[in-house]
Amino acid sequence: MKKYIVRLSDTEREELKAIVKKLKGSSQKVRRALILLKADTEGPGWTDAKIAEALACRIQTVENLRKRLVTEGFDTALHGKPRLSAPREKTLDGKQEAKVIALRLGKPPKGFASWSLRLLAVHVVELGIVDSISYETVRQTLKKTGMTNRKIQYWVIPPDADSEFVACMEEVLDTYEEPYDSDYPVVCMDEQPVQLHKETRTPIPATRNHARRVDYEYERCGTASVFMFTEPLAGWREVTVRPKRTKVDWAIEMEALLTTRYKKAKKIILVCDNLNTHTKGAFYEAFKPEKARALVRRIEFRYTPKHGSWLNAAENELSSMTRQCINGRRFATIAPLRKETQAWSSHSNRRQRGVDWQFQVKDARTKLKSLYPKIKA
Repeated sequence: MKKYIVRLSDTEREELKAIVKKLKGSSQKVRRALILLKADTEGPGWTDAKIAEALACRIQTVENLRKRLVTEGFDTALHGKPRLSAPREKTLDGKQEAKVIALRLGKPPKGFASWSLRLLAVHVVELGIVDSISYETVRQTLKKTGMTNRKIQYWVIPPDADSEFVACMEEVLDTYEEPYDSDYPVVCMDEQPVQLHKETRTPIPATRNHARRVDYEYERCGTASVFMFTEPLAGWREVTVRPKRTKVDWAIEMEALLTTRYKKAKKIILVCDNLNTHTKGAFYEAFKPEKARALVRRIEFRYTPKHGSWLNAAENELSSMTRQCINGRRFATIAPLRKETQAWSSHSNRRQRGVDWQFQVKDARTKLKSLYPKIKA
């Protein structure tokens, strides 16, 4: 006759069934739940030998679990005894941690582009901050301050106290605050080069067990230029692709906009960067003087300042298009690139995503105060 009898309550039985059904918890916990369910006198009431054979465990394991349930309770039998460990003595005190962080923020030694955990551990000892330390301790120290993966961030940093910068910035910000006017629509444009690559081997499609496989080798097929035009308040954008981005290319793209979508507009307000191809003279290199002058008269330029490309709403659209459509794929010729980018713009236009520009002149004068020259009394 068994000394330790398993008699589960309805609540305990339901909890164990839920664990087994959903495989909730560790494999050890699931096995304990199965043993208790099979040993329950109100249930199957299996023998210890049968349970051990079915679950591929020792008979002693089943007997020990019975005993723990009766002597120590349901929770201990299911979850096991909590492990008590003595608190570890800290390897680094506050001052030493501060020195490690300061070292991490400083320049790495000659011959290294960045700090690694092992390199930091070596230098912490060499500098006498601590007698010995593992790279894991260094990692945990840096993790507390979120510095385990600090990489270089490339940013367009505007100059300090630049009157020309703030003048162009405020002009663009004032433009974005103007209400929508179909006779004078605000159009933003930007452009970027794209490398054309041809696959040297056919990629292997993705399966359930592995991702899509693409050979690291490719054949260069030149470059193309992607033009992005967007009307923020209308939720419209258009992407075109050309072999080059010369003055003539830009003028042809602008002429196409003025004679199609904006044919009835009196004038468009064009926000663009001050690139040497974005000029009024570009139209005279592409068209006869009469037509060039007619096109120029219908454009009012709003140039973003140098190092202020973030003020161009078209740059945001171009960034989204690059991430969603181009990145991770190789295009051997312009034709498939043009087809895919046009599909992206058509999909985005159907969703009618507009740009809700929040940053205003009053915000710039507060948050970007350092950009404004100090007035001498």
